[in-house]
Amino acid sequence: MSKNNRQILEGSQAVAQLINNIKPSVISAYPITPQTHIVEHLAQLKADGKAEYEYVRAESEFAAASIVLGASAAGERVYTATSSQGLLLMNEVVYNIAGMRLPVVMTVANRGVSAPITIWNDHQDAMSVRDAGWIMFFAENHQEAVEQHLLAYKIAEKKKIPAMVNIDGFVLTHTYEGVEIPSAAEIKKFLPAYKPKTGEYLDVKNPVTMGAFAAPAYYTEIRQELQDDLCSCQDDILEEYEKLKKLAPSAIKHSESQTHVNNGLVEYYGPKNPKIVLVAMGSLVGTIKDAVDKLNIKSRVKHYVAPNAIGVLKIKTFRPFPDDAVLSILKNAKYVAVIEKALSLGANSAPLAMEIRSAAQNKIKTEIKGYVAGLGGRDITQEMIAQIVRDVQGKRMK
Repeated sequence: MSKNNRQILEGSQAVAQLINNIKPSVISAYPITPQTHIVEHLAQLKADGKAEYEYVRAESEFAAASIVLGASAAGERVYTATSSQGLLLMNEVVYNIAGMRLPVVMTVANRGVSAPITIWNDHQDAMSVRDAGWIMFFAENHQEAVEQHLLAYKIAEKKKIPAMVNIDGFVLTHTYEGVEIPSAAEIKKFLPAYKPKTGEYLDVKNPVTMGAFAAPAYYTEIRQELQDDLCSCQDDILEEYEKLKKLAPSAIKHSESQTHVNNGLVEYYGPKNPKIVLVAMGSLVGTIKDAVDKLNIKSRVKHYVAPNAIGVLKIKTFRPFPDDAVLSILKNAKYVAVIEKALSLGANSAPLAMEIRSAAQNKIKTEIKGYVAGLGGRDITQEMIAQIVRDVQGKRMK
């Protein structure tokens, strides 16, 4: 990657520039806060003659999802984006896209769901479709969002499974950071032009059926095939992430000396043998890292825990859930605190904590405690992280 490729961009601009360089054939979307800037930038690129894709204006998110479904079924590389209620309106089509094995890529600018009405960030929208059969990435920052969109297309087209990249609304979509955007030529080395094989798309000369009626004798096997292929994506994500690092080593680098594990599935930041591990997804991880840096200094933690005893585990890929990668980091910790911006109404655990407890069952003895924070965009402060560190050890929270 060019050394002069670093820019200060709004998160939405970074995503739009990258998508243009990836060169999809068809883009269709309906604007919804805080996703709107992404599709506005893409529309502007098209209007300015800087893009080659067909930009199809839709009358709703349901329509936009249906349009990219149809274009993907016809063998084209496609893209869409949405947020919150828009994703809920797409729900039926989201399931169909996965069931039809179409490699659609979608950005979700995460936002809380109604009612009451909120336009601010949490992860309740994405969690509502976590069982739809999509690969699901969560980005901490702009650069990671760039990485994950490239991975999304590569894995989706390789495995014929749709992929969703989640970026926190406003926190990432509307803020400016330094970011490197690979050029179209650089991207082509990692992600060649999409050319599906005969029989994988609709063609009058080679007719195929997609999304056909399935009797009970066949339905289970078809769903099991999707489940098996989705779970097997973990190996592909690890493999392709290593290739991506070679393509863009200057963009995909983690200079923190405390980062001991970093792949397409997870990242671990902190001491090699932590007593406490804090687990989270998305932009919240940045706040947690800053808090942990302070808490791991002896003068700041004498009332909390021994120095250099707290680590941070970032879940980068939520679907397929990386059980083994997670347990390899948590197995030696005494306490685990899962901090997440979502809940599962009526359940005893929120979604991420539920996944980690399920993975840990009968395998590790670590105590796992869940914390829901930041719903509807409420600030999560470093002091709140410190309080969680106290509480997970059974110490009274102030």
